[in-house]
Amino acid sequence: MDWREHISVDPNICHGKACIKGTRIMVSVILDNLAAGLSPDQIIESYPSLSSEAIRSAIGYAAEISRERIISISA
Repeated sequence: MDWREHISVDPNICHGKACIKGTRIMVSVILDNLAAGLSPDQIIESYPSLSSEAIRSAIGYAAEISRERIISISA
């Protein structure tokens, strides 16, 4: 799965923070919930507009940026 299919960065949405496309749900919110021990199903219950693919994409995005390379995302 290519995380770029689900993640967007737009300076006009959430101050340019990485979000799930078509939502204002920031990747950091998903990652914070996962770090707190919530399951993907629990996160989807709280944010019904999310899909399991979007959650996996958030993890993929986090893995990509943790490699400390500069990545490009088009809106």
